[in-house]
Amino acid sequence: MTELERRYLRLLRAYPVDYRRSRGAEIVGTYLDLADPGRRWPSPADAADVLRGGLRQRVRATGAAGLLPGVRLAAALALLTATALAGVWMVLELRPAPTAGFGEPRLGPFISLGIVAWTAWGLAALAHALAPGRWARRAVALAVLLTAVLVPVAALTGLPRPPLFVLLPQLGLGLVALGAADGLPASLRAAPLVAAGGAGVLGAFLLSPNVFSSSYHTWTVVPVLPTAAVAVLAVVVLLGAGLALRGDLRGGWALLILLTPVGLLALRPLAGAFDSMPAEFVPSWMALAATTAVVTLVGPALLPLALAVRSRSTPNPDPLPQ
Repeated sequence: MTELERRYLRLLRAYPVDYRRSRGAEIVGTYLDLADPGRRWPSPADAADVLRGGLRQRVRATGAAGLLPGVRLAAALALLTATALAGVWMVLELRPAPTAGFGEPRLGPFISLGIVAWTAWGLAALAHALAPGRWARRAVALAVLLTAVLVPVAALTGLPRPPLFVLLPQLGLGLVALGAADGLPASLRAAPLVAAGGAGVLGAFLLSPNVFSSSYHTWTVVPVLPTAAVAVLAVVVLLGAGLALRGDLRGGWALLILLTPVGLLALRPLAGAFDSMPAEFVPSWMALAATTAVVTLVGPALLPLALAVRSRSTPNPDPLPQ
């Protein structure tokens, strides 16, 4: 047995035991036949493909057939929301108030380092419209990465950055958006780009430059994230209810997947309620940290819990293909 074959067999542990016994040799043989001569490690694309296939079979074994369609639905809504928010924040970055009037540091003509992340999200929306599939996911992954590194870069350079209650929901939405489906029609592929542009135009024309400027903490900007949370929650609940009437449960799975990003979007009001602070005040750091911990721990835990419940309620799942 070659080292490459051994490594493919290790990856194959992603599949259920019964499936490995019946199809494992065939799957590994296919990958070995397609591998380049002399290769010692599975390619990243092959590794991701094996892991996706294993996850798909494990989900199928639980009887949760709507989970993967639910992931794709959640990813589409998450990408729409993330790009729309990036469009709003782009307008904010491009319209700073005079420093003398607010006494806040700036990054040249921009508010902060956030301009880098919001530009990356705009490019991700463009990639999704023009090159769906692997390239679009890579663009979203790059936008997520650039959003995440703003915090250490700001700490190292002393340059301003958007607050964590703006960055955290963008990261949550971006991670969900990585599950976007391939092969969408052109109208749906262009939706994130339209959302980004539409949100930016709306922010530019409906909000006064005198108040929609200088800071992510101004009173006209603070409601943006909770409003987005309510909108996402309303859309996924309505979609889920409509699909459930036809026996399609993907809306319920999408709701479970989006609960964490929705909680992060509503982080500030949730922390304010925890801290007993009026809406116009910024909650304490402890309240924000505690609320973030609860949202990021409880939200993701609900999905495996739902899968376990679904598996117990489906004692005889569909037989695996032979």
